[in-house]
Amino acid sequence: MDTRLTAIAQTCLDAAENNTMAFPQIVGKLMQEGFESYMIDYRGATATYYLPDGESVALPTKSHGSGAIATVLDTVAVQAAIEEAQQAVPGYTYAGFCAKVMAAGCAGYIVSFSGRRAVYFGRTAETHVEQFPQT
Repeated sequence: MDTRLTAIAQTCLDAAENNTMAFPQIVGKLMQEGFESYMIDYRGATATYYLPDGESVALPTKSHGSGAIATVLDTVAVQAAIEEAQQAVPGYTYAGFCAKVMAAGCAGYIVSFSGRRAVYFGRTAETHVEQFPQT
């Protein structure tokens, strides 16, 4: 992946981790630049950004590496964390979101722009699918 697109991916990751851009803004920016999807891997502490031609770049994350991941995916707790993020409840942070979903057994998630959904997965590959909110 060229350095310009890698820098855009890093900017979006930093913005999420620093709470300077919300999820819809990040998705919009990545789509505008031609990205197809991205995946957060809490166990590997990486964020991987994908282009439609198969190119990708994996970037280290800052805030996902220290929390314990529960052994079973609690989809109700994951859904509650997602709703807090969507509603931008007072005190919401991306790091707090990550801590909550990891405690709920989420090992990572993939966001598909063309599919307009995010798939949260647990350690044994159980999943929770979250459709993008309708605008």
